[in-house]
Amino acid sequence: MHEDDEYPNHFHGEFEGASEEIEGLEMFTLKSVGIDIGSSTSHLIFSKLTLRREGAALSARFKVTGREILFRSRIMLTPYISGTSIDTEKVKAFVREMYREAGFTAADIDTGAVVITGEALKKENAKPIVEFFARESGKFICASAGPNHEALLAAYGCGAVELSRAHKATVLNVDMGGGTTKFSLIRDGVVTQTAAINIGARLVAFDPGGVLIRIEEPARTILKELGYSVALGSPLAEQAKEPFASLMAKVVFEVIEARALSPLAGALMITEPFSGYNGLAQLDHIVFSGGVSEHIYERDHTAYGDMGPLLARAIRERLARIAKKNLLREPSEGIRATVIGAGEYTIQASGNTSYISSADVLPAFGLKVVRPFLDEEGSVEEAVERALAKFDLAGFIPGLALAVSLSRQPDYPLIRRLAEGIAKVIGKAPAFKTPLFLTMDLDVAKSLGGVLKEELNVQQEVIAVDGIDVGDLDYIDIGRPMGVSEVVPVTVKSLMFPSLTSKA
Repeated sequence: MHEDDEYPNHFHGEFEGASEEIEGLEMFTLKSVGIDIGSSTSHLIFSKLTLRREGAALSARFKVTGREILFRSRIMLTPYISGTSIDTEKVKAFVREMYREAGFTAADIDTGAVVITGEALKKENAKPIVEFFARESGKFICASAGPNHEALLAAYGCGAVELSRAHKATVLNVDMGGGTTKFSLIRDGVVTQTAAINIGARLVAFDPGGVLIRIEEPARTILKELGYSVALGSPLAEQAKEPFASLMAKVVFEVIEARALSPLAGALMITEPFSGYNGLAQLDHIVFSGGVSEHIYERDHTAYGDMGPLLARAIRERLARIAKKNLLREPSEGIRATVIGAGEYTIQASGNTSYISSADVLPAFGLKVVRPFLDEEGSVEEAVERALAKFDLAGFIPGLALAVSLSRQPDYPLIRRLAEGIAKVIGKAPAFKTPLFLTMDLDVAKSLGGVLKEELNVQQEVIAVDGIDVGDLDYIDIGRPMGVSEVVPVTVKSLMFPSLTSKA
């Protein structure tokens, strides 16, 4: 790292620090930062992570054994210079100011996560904002999260997934933000379905005098249903506000209760609704997260020039009508659920059963893990495509690592079937010219890589590493082979998520 590097900092050299850590450092600490740029609000969290070696062998992993939040930034309303453009300079200035208030410089931060979500993602300059942080992607996880991906992040981030896993429960996470509401159906710790709808607290926003300074198109649709028209620079009639909030809550509960969707709800859905979902009868708990949740659980009573307090009150009124006991659970994180930091940061080693068609493409940094659910009879091609869809991806793109997890040691027919399914997905992405990165939890990477490259003749270079434990929302760095044994160092960076199992 250099002192004059522009924020954020980055690795110099091909895989700096990894070999030293693998060779025998027993404990070390990292400072991380989580940066969330949402359609309504933006904020940061700084954390200190303590990692310790789990064993003495070369392949032993470093695991996070402690996490301490060092600084929570204040929450800033995401600034706009027009209806279609975020004020990039104000966002950068806010981030730099929060670094100063936290007492950190760029050189102090070892790793981080940046997520841009919701309506903010649709703005014309969203990509340059992410690229500002992503330039040095060896250090920072950078994600532009569409509705399904954002739902996944929120479900983990608010503690709902851990609640479901710990109690073997069915949990519905409802993440209500400024522009969208995301739903995640979680069974036994697995997010089985996600959905999203254009309902949020900041579909309209007011200045201190009550004049409209922001109107998103879904707000016009909802208000038109109520018989109101709106215009920037004019006030929203006071008598329209409560019906507006009530109608938004009604639409949200059409999804929660699995009712037949009204034409309005159907028009506002961003994704397909859940399939095979029976509503409250199959739920053990509902967990709300996102900015509106701060009002639902009455953690925050401040009005921010939007519909947040009124929408939360309408949600609470509908919850009060539900007779089911202990249905509502409080999240570990509300407004900060989407990302609270780059966290579980592990270093693993893959041995000589890996397959590397060319070491020239290594090291590779910041590969997003896509993990399909595979069974022995189902279509591999469809499983991979479903896994891509969880991240709002229609096909394979550069920057991904496909994680293959198998329940048993496979034979050649199974490896061949896996390879053919993967090759079909790759073949549907003609623009995909970069290397194909694969991780395996069993020691069959050499076999799978060989079939892909040497039997099926895929055109891309193939890097397949085995003995690597990864899951949803992980990112990995893959280093060059090291030493006579050609051990491949793999750094796994996950977003750090809390547990709410201790909450009543």
